[in-house]
Amino acid sequence: MGEMSEMGRLVLLGAPLGNPADASTRLGEVLATADVVAAEDTRRLSRLARDLDVTIPGRIVSYFEGNEERRTPELVEVLTAGYLVALVTDGGMPSVSDPGYRLVRAALDAGIPVTAAPGPSAVTTALALSGLPCDRFCFEGFLPRSPGARRARLRALAAEERTLVLFEAPHRVAAALTDLADAFGAERPAALCRELTKTYEEVLRRPLGDLARWAADGDPRGEITLVVAGAPAAPPSRPDDDALRALVAEREAAGRTRRDAITDVATAHGLRRRDVYTVVHQQ
Repeated sequence: MGEMSEMGRLVLLGAPLGNPADASTRLGEVLATADVVAAEDTRRLSRLARDLDVTIPGRIVSYFEGNEERRTPELVEVLTAGYLVALVTDGGMPSVSDPGYRLVRAALDAGIPVTAAPGPSAVTTALALSGLPCDRFCFEGFLPRSPGARRARLRALAAEERTLVLFEAPHRVAAALTDLADAFGAERPAALCRELTKTYEEVLRRPLGDLARWAADGDPRGEITLVVAGAPAAPPSRPDDDALRALVAEREAAGRTRRDAITDVATAHGLRRRDVYTVVHQQ
């Protein structure tokens, strides 16, 4: 290991999704100076280092879903001793549906500084390429593997008005798209993004029903990100006639003229003023 500092530091490295040219200069600098590099796949890390022409002098350890519970306290000990630890996954930012959250939380709890060398993200890349609204979105990660649990999750999300971003494994994407079409409607706009930044990158922008049929008829491969348009905003509910009359009466009692009270109620509930006027004067 390199020279020990007074306090260690954890650096999260945003790794390329596929094209090594997307790696930042800072990522290479951290790999070349870290005392320990924790990698989701040490072979992929070695290949990335070769592509970047970077020598990693520090100790390389594996850190993946199967061993992160055991390895996290070991890495916290290294950090507590004052060393620099870099965390890198197969692509994108650690912790985002990848190993990392457990180590970040443990490091913070131990008072260790945590920072990042930002890099590519499949979430925002797919969102930008989808052609769907990007101003408001939510990331749902991987859907449940069990069909029953997956359908229940999708029913709960069916009314979500923000654009949804999901990850899915190739062998489950056909079933997931079928369930999405059933829960959200076959005409809901969506995009299937496959092998982002790689040689065979593909973005299919179609309604969910069409994507479900495409996946069922084909053999989707590679890393897949799904982007689904949010549900249309629900129209405001119309109060019944008695409620409309009561709302107008409340405003009149508060000092508004009947004309202004009717206008206020119509505006608040997306109604035509004439319709509210007719209801009020039917008494």
